[in-house]
Amino acid sequence: MARGRLVKEADAASFGVKYPTFIVVALVLMFVALIYVGSHIRMTKMEYDVAAALNAKENLLEEQKKLKLELAMLKSPQRIEDIARTKLQMTYPTAQQVIVLKQTGK
Repeated sequence: MARGRLVKEADAASFGVKYPTFIVVALVLMFVALIYVGSHIRMTKMEYDVAAALNAKENLLEEQKKLKLELAMLKSPQRIEDIARTKLQMTYPTAQQVIVLKQTGK
């Protein structure tokens, strides 16, 4: 029986790796794997955030183009004149309503 125990100890010693060392190496590998997976998840989330921000930017640029077009239409002299004639009942002044100011020579 003592001889069987010596043979088992000799086999374990000939294997070269003891259990505490194996456990430490396994823990270190698991820690490294957790760090890798965590960083990969964080990177994927950031990629989704960047894609969402770019999509929002494109939507805002599209809205800006529409608003600029609407502003140009609202500022149109033809439209302003039409509103002045129809809604405000305005007309061009007659010759008697125009007062010409003379420029002084300074």
